[in-house]
Amino acid sequence: MLNHSRKQADSASGFLIVLNPSFPSSAYFHVPFCQHRCGYCDFTLVAQKDHLIEAYLDAMAKQMSELGEGIELKTLFLGGGTPTHLSIEQLSHLFESIFSHFRLAADYEFSIEANPLNLTSEKIEFLKQSGVNRVSLGVQSFDSEILTFLERDHQPDQIFEIVKSLQSRISNTSLDLIFAVPGQSLAGWKQTLQNAVQLNIPHISTYGLTIEKGTSFWSREKAGLFDLPQDDLAGDMYEYALEFLDQAGLQHYEISNFARPGYECRHNEVYWTGYPYFGFGPGAASYLDGIRRQNHRSVITWLKRVQAGESPIVDQEELEPEARAREAIIFGLRRRAGINRREFQERYGFDLHQLAETAIRTNLEAGLLEETDTHLKLTSAGCLLADSIVVDFL
Repeated sequence: MLNHSRKQADSASGFLIVLNPSFPSSAYFHVPFCQHRCGYCDFTLVAQKDHLIEAYLDAMAKQMSELGEGIELKTLFLGGGTPTHLSIEQLSHLFESIFSHFRLAADYEFSIEANPLNLTSEKIEFLKQSGVNRVSLGVQSFDSEILTFLERDHQPDQIFEIVKSLQSRISNTSLDLIFAVPGQSLAGWKQTLQNAVQLNIPHISTYGLTIEKGTSFWSREKAGLFDLPQDDLAGDMYEYALEFLDQAGLQHYEISNFARPGYECRHNEVYWTGYPYFGFGPGAASYLDGIRRQNHRSVITWLKRVQAGESPIVDQEELEPEARAREAIIFGLRRRAGINRREFQERYGFDLHQLAETAIRTNLEAGLLEETDTHLKLTSAGCLLADSIVVDFL
């Protein structure tokens, strides 16, 4: 198998992983249960529906039943929802199903998303004994008023204790933080970042608050119950994070992600570099044999389809070569190392400039892209406008 593998390396981030371009060595499992749906969240999940967990676990086992045994994974990721909302017994059931078909490679990354208050000492120890070696913690803020606005169920003083307990057993811990929240000041954001850095966290993700249609925040904003911070303030918050976290030794390796060398999220790199992966659970996506597939987002519909022996896939697409190359540009520009022009042409069969000359020239002239002898990448200013820039490449 390794004879057909390709080594993906990036000297800027220190990221190194051996990936097979034709067969997945990564898998994502979606756990759609939460105690409460936060007002800004539009993810696939159900809250206060724990009576569905056993049916979900059975359906997950059934969805994997057509797989063989011993499939090696270099990265395994459990997201949600809140995977740690499940009890130890329920997680054990899920892990048993997963490892009936998959095994972890020697140098693996096994990540799980967690809510701080779910992480009892017993659950942390269980996760460690089960092989989890990376935890992504949904902290969001160290400001009690911001946490209340975001409808989180923890308070700042609890974060320090939980992180200390977690890192004593699983040191590769990541914190999710949200900025540009109504009522949040630049000074408050600076304090949140300082608190995070003081915990000696090796990975931090920062996300600007966006209001998605269908969420309760969408309705509240439309009713004039709150206003998002001005773009200038949101930009100042993002730029401060770039500078402050870099000084703290956390390298900016993707638009929203910062890590100490060697702690980049290897699973997410699989998405950003266009390699195949398995996806299981409601709303989960997979990329297999050049085809992108999306499972039904409704937990109930997904359950019914799997239980009936029907496909849970609601959408699939096999990209034409040019569309695949353009998608690779969009994902590749998210990474701060950017796109290696020679490797891009070898892999996708298109010269980057011939494919997107107008988009490249326009954004270079605007100072939003920069080009070296080998790479094309976003500038710091371009990171602020990434969503609008990538549209030019479609």
